[in-house]
Amino acid sequence: MYEKTVLDNGLRVVSSTMPHTRSVCITIFVGAGSRYEPDDEAGISHFLEHLCFKGTARRPSSKDISETIDGIGGLLNGGTDKELMVYWVKVARHHFPLALDLLVDMLRNSKLDPVEMENERRVIIEELNMCVDSPQTRVDQLIDDLLWPGQPLGRDVAGTKETVSTITRDMMVDYISKHFVPGNAVVGIAGNISHEEVVSAVDAFLGDWADGPAAQWYPAHNEQHEPRLKVERRKTEQVNFCLAVRGLSQTHPDRYILNLINLVLGEGMSSRLFLEIRERLGLAYDVHSMVTFFHDSGSLNVCAGVAPKMVEDTVAAVVGELAKMKDTLVSNAEFTKAKEQGKGRLLLRMEDTRNVVGWVGGQELLTNHIRTVDDVISTVDAITPEDLQRVARDVFRTERLSLALVGPYSRESRLKRILKL
Repeated sequence: MYEKTVLDNGLRVVSSTMPHTRSVCITIFVGAGSRYEPDDEAGISHFLEHLCFKGTARRPSSKDISETIDGIGGLLNGGTDKELMVYWVKVARHHFPLALDLLVDMLRNSKLDPVEMENERRVIIEELNMCVDSPQTRVDQLIDDLLWPGQPLGRDVAGTKETVSTITRDMMVDYISKHFVPGNAVVGIAGNISHEEVVSAVDAFLGDWADGPAAQWYPAHNEQHEPRLKVERRKTEQVNFCLAVRGLSQTHPDRYILNLINLVLGEGMSSRLFLEIRERLGLAYDVHSMVTFFHDSGSLNVCAGVAPKMVEDTVAAVVGELAKMKDTLVSNAEFTKAKEQGKGRLLLRMEDTRNVVGWVGGQELLTNHIRTVDDVISTVDAITPEDLQRVARDVFRTERLSLALVGPYSRESRLKRILKL
């Protein structure tokens, strides 16, 4: 499915040849993000990501960058998360050299222009304001802070208005020198292109990139001895809530089992939570669950928006579904459906060059190991209903519960009595 080469400077190059496609996707992954930031630099990774699109010496403005890619019908974007930063471009096959040149230029030669920096600082502050104004987004921020209080893993990736306001250009340059080094990066490419051509091109563009020691991420503090509850009162029509349990790391051997538990619980319109809370009880328009995996921690979250008078009933119903996963084996029919749902979604994703490069490059950066799709499917096929119950009993425990709410709600004592498994 993929090939890997390490250049002399330590840069890892992974590629997947997809001869049936007409496109090529190039992604540069960097080991950086909010988990790598000290408190006074919160949001610097996200800020830097924005600035890389604002101009280089050869392409002085954001317009020059965007016109380069728009002019060939390509797609260009970036992203910052807690544990990695990505810059990616997807183009028709014959535009591969230009696309790689553009992406490398943005990564290595960003001007970090002071005027652009001040403009983008205001843009990011408005982005932060927008997120606070959105109850659905705000409750996601609150639940992370409950799960990992007072530490980088629990912070908003974009930082705060206070920290964003004080980040300087010198801090940016220092951050780049600590994190943007070949040994802390992966170039992933997927599409109708051979690995030999990929390595030759990447070496020509990045072979002179000087390596150096990379800064480390801040470890998670996972201690929790009782349920946690946070209510942010707002005059809204709904109460948005997120109920979470701390889960597993991205290298834990049971992570695929927890993925299956999540599929049974809250993925899709035939999941337990959807059928119970929306279809049978009529409590919420949208209810769903999701899992996240980090280097040394993770979570399973259940989110919904409900009428204020229905908060206790809905939270109790969610807790009840978690308890069922512990107390009763999943039926063979439901178990088979979850397996086939997970495998089917994975296989469908692998038809797109961007998803393929995300699969191989993301694994290489985060775990230093790439599992093939067939390997993962074999792992999933070996899981049993008893495995689901075992992991549910380990993860779904009273002392691991955290609940965040945003909306017109003030009966916290009632919820504290419900948070029991």
